[in-house]
Amino acid sequence: MNRFRVSKFRNTAAQVPPRAAWITDIRAAPAPSCSNHIKSSSTLIAFSTSNPGSLGIVPLENGNREQQLVSELPCHGDAVTDFDFCPFDDWLLATCSADETVKLWRFSGSSAKSEAVVTLGPEAVRIECVLFHPAADGVLTTGAGNTAKVWDLTRQKAFVALEDHGDQIQSLCWKQDGSLLGSSCKDKKLRIFDPRASSLAVQSIEGHKTNKDSRVIWLSSTENIISTGFSQLREREVKLWDTRKFTSSISTLTLDSAQGVLMPLFDADTGLLILSGKGDSFLHCYEVSAAQAAITQVNQCLMEAKSKGAALVPKLILDVMACEVLRVLQLTENCIIPVTYTVPRKSQKEFHEDLFPDTVGAIPAMAAQDWWSGSNKEVPKVCLNPGKRTNQSFSSIAVPGPRGPPEETVRPVVGEPGPKEQPLQSNQSPSSSPLTSPSMTSLSSTSGKSSGFVTSPQSQKSLHSLFGSSSKFRHVQGLVSHRDTHITNLKGLNLTIPGECDGFCVNRERAAIPLSISGGQIAVLELSKHGRLPDGAIPTIQNTAAVVDMSWDPFDCSRLAVAGEDAKIRVWRIPDGGLTEIISKPETVLPGHPEKIYSIKFHPLAADILASSSHDMTVKIWNLDTGKMVIELKGHKDQIFSLCWSPNGQFLSTVCRDGKIRIYDPRRSVSPLQEGPGPERNRGARILWVCGGQYLLVSGFNSLSERQVYLYKAEALSAGVVATASLDMAPSTLIPFYDEDTRTVFLTGKGDTKVCIFEIQTENPHFLECSTFCSADLHKGFGFLPKTECNVREVEFARAWRLSHSSLEMVLFSVPRVKKEFFQDDIFPETSVWWKFALSASAWLSGSNQQHQKISLQPSNMTPVSAAPKEAPVRKYPTSAFYLEEKTDDQKKEELLSAMVAKLGNLDDPLPQDAFEGVDEEEWDE
Repeated sequence: MNRFRVSKFRNTAAQVPPRAAWITDIRAAPAPSCSNHIKSSSTLIAFSTSNPGSLGIVPLENGNREQQLVSELPCHGDAVTDFDFCPFDDWLLATCSADETVKLWRFSGSSAKSEAVVTLGPEAVRIECVLFHPAADGVLTTGAGNTAKVWDLTRQKAFVALEDHGDQIQSLCWKQDGSLLGSSCKDKKLRIFDPRASSLAVQSIEGHKTNKDSRVIWLSSTENIISTGFSQLREREVKLWDTRKFTSSISTLTLDSAQGVLMPLFDADTGLLILSGKGDSFLHCYEVSAAQAAITQVNQCLMEAKSKGAALVPKLILDVMACEVLRVLQLTENCIIPVTYTVPRKSQKEFHEDLFPDTVGAIPAMAAQDWWSGSNKEVPKVCLNPGKRTNQSFSSIAVPGPRGPPEETVRPVVGEPGPKEQPLQSNQSPSSSPLTSPSMTSLSSTSGKSSGFVTSPQSQKSLHSLFGSSSKFRHVQGLVSHRDTHITNLKGLNLTIPGECDGFCVNRERAAIPLSISGGQIAVLELSKHGRLPDGAIPTIQNTAAVVDMSWDPFDCSRLAVAGEDAKIRVWRIPDGGLTEIISKPETVLPGHPEKIYSIKFHPLAADILASSSHDMTVKIWNLDTGKMVIELKGHKDQIFSLCWSPNGQFLSTVCRDGKIRIYDPRRSVSPLQEGPGPERNRGARILWVCGGQYLLVSGFNSLSERQVYLYKAEALSAGVVATASLDMAPSTLIPFYDEDTRTVFLTGKGDTKVCIFEIQTENPHFLECSTFCSADLHKGFGFLPKTECNVREVEFARAWRLSHSSLEMVLFSVPRVKKEFFQDDIFPETSVWWKFALSASAWLSGSNQQHQKISLQPSNMTPVSAAPKEAPVRKYPTSAFYLEEKTDDQKKEELLSAMVAKLGNLDDPLPQDAFEGVDEEEWDE
């Protein structure tokens, strides 16, 4: 009657979480290999990236997408073919590559080493497989060509080489107790080895009829294995084998005729088998019963994207109280999707022991030498019941290096009351994150709620960011000011503003925010009045037409220019003290454009000069003093995405939908002075002058819809791009803000959660990456304030207001420095007084040029750090030459003796027993 047995897992359901729980903004492009291209420990996820020789690393925060920071680890000089996490040490990763080497990487709570802690090889051919031993610490298996090796990591030597393969090895698997090793090979055979008894296979059989990629996995500690491959008719098939009767399969399942290689994932506790094909959109779930020689289908899950890889999450971190029996990570081209498999139960308040038997723990059963000596032990099992479960922590002694702080080595129990999981603290600085180091660069980041922001390095995927120059702003820190300084209870924000607008604008005193209320109303908030806005209506500007763009006069905090959909520019005057009633009469109306306006920009030096671009493909320059258009620039063939004045106010640049960048000298000619190629895609773009006007910075999209920033030489625009930095894939145009004093550019888009920062240089590498700041929710815009608003005593070099869906929050950007008692004059050079005009409108129009005056930001009672007294350097450790110098045996003995003396103390001091008087000689006779 066993064949009528009802399985308790027959109703297992696959649940795909919403997109908010996905790990997005990644670029997965697996190299041709037999790997699954994604693996997971109880703490980290590793996956193949589009960067050859590198892996993506992201914390496994048990579904908490807000805490997951994606970073990149450059591993090898050629494609990474396979990788595996140690089953006992979550922070230990092994990688192998086409460069014929195997490397082990140690992650810790403070940093990741810039070099591999262990390197094995090189072998004679590329290495295809790497796999840790399931029961012994310090044993690693590799497959290269037709040879599998079992390595002793404690000595970094091979125990044995298994050369009994007729062709390239395609996969390896261990029996749970580590006594036997299975392999599949391109010669179509499955082999079973006893590595400690012989280098030859103890059993072998033809597994599948073609030499396409095949896989083999062991069913825990049983005598059964499962293989996947292709039949003679090119159909994908799964076979169940009994190694005691290794003559034919005991069960065969034929799936379909798809070409994608099947990746099998098996859970020994439940008997559930997940099959994911490369290039497939389905996850197949089966239940395997070796006793009944049956493979029974449980469910089939249709995914939104095609699989490039798949991995199981360790059983120890599943949410057992929610009846989660499996979790699969699906790797797609641009995201990682966690798929949860649960068994429906009426109550989720108690632990269901029938679903969760004791599972394999995280403490190895034996050491490497014990296993090689013949010991066969299985890893002790642990209870998954939160009420009875104990935390386990182990750090492999086979690989040198610290594992991390104690609080990170303790694995929290999922479902148990108490503190939430914190494998990686969300408020860590870049120097303390396990995923940030000189060798690791972030691919994308989304962070948790730590005062609203945390930091992580933003990658530009260049060798310069890995091994070359680095910016002194690379560890820039972000801090959201105290909630008491926020302006909250914002309502009715306009979310349909064109992409050419920044979303809102801000100056030292006020913020102007367009509302969705009819009539083009604009809220003007006094930044000095913090707190909650009243629930009722607030005084606004009645602009009549919907807002297209707006800008504060840089020399007058009370004057606001607003471009409307009616092709008119209205200039508004804000009363002293702010709005107390609705105002509907502008100071000036400029009705010069016949069609819709795109953007407006004030002149950086001359008062009353305003430039505007329109759908009529012209740029008009206005004199607000007279209310008339004075110059009209022509030469554009399509929509003008953005325009910008040069720092000296002599030139004006534009980036256009026709794929061209243009530079004008408006007072000399209405035609372009120069033209050059712009971004590849005809999507939104922004343009800025940087490096004192020597270069143009353009943000846009490439042909793959990636957001990029481009650098152009201003005096040689036709020469094309000087440097490019890729960021991510997102729909919103990057809005740049440039700080000339520090040469740093801040990049973000409306609807983003992050602000990327680069320092720009005039030499290679032109882009130096700095930390990326991420918010807990989407922002509608960022507005930066003048340098004089920054607190230089806290080394704060930029200050901005962030607009969210319901509040305005101040964000402070600072550089961590030790000697804050000194004025950091390398961070704060003299700054331009750009909030005061240098020319009148008539003077500029007549051809005059002028520069802003400059002032020092140094407080009167602070000494510059360049003039600080120099401290004598103290060397804590000998130089590297000390260790590299060849020493004689006598020198080595002397150093050893000196070290022992230093441990024991000064030998010249008398021992305690020498101070005793003892017994007089005459007393012995008595």
